[in-house]
Amino acid sequence: MSLPTFEKKRLIGLLAILSFGFTSLFAVLLPEVLSALIPATFILGFFVLIPLVLVLGEDFPLVESEGADGESGSTTATTDDPLATLRERYATGEIGEAEFERRLDRLLETEELEGRIDADAAERREPSTRRERETEPE
Repeated sequence: MSLPTFEKKRLIGLLAILSFGFTSLFAVLLPEVLSALIPATFILGFFVLIPLVLVLGEDFPLVESEGADGESGSTTATTDDPLATLRERYATGEIGEAEFERRLDRLLETEELEGRIDADAAERREPSTRRERETEPE
């Protein structure tokens, strides 16, 4: 199982919120018992992890790598071709055969529905020309 990846800004925000939250939690819950963890949590989050993400960037394990166009690699694959993404996830073992079949059926139903909606929209745009053709005597 692979680690989740985040955009660089999201990961920095997540680290800041978690660092502040845990520091506050340790200070409020048991200040006598957890007194050593209060400064350690704050320093680890704000002075170690966040600068590491800033300096290492894409080399940090949890940061998504960006493509040449500035888009992250995982989001372009899902928006470009959902069928290819589904096949890739099945091939890597992220999802089983039953889940693959269920998602494939749902994807095909969605594409058929989109095709019908597009055809209905085209019909609505050109109803007057069709009526004229139908009513013209031959």
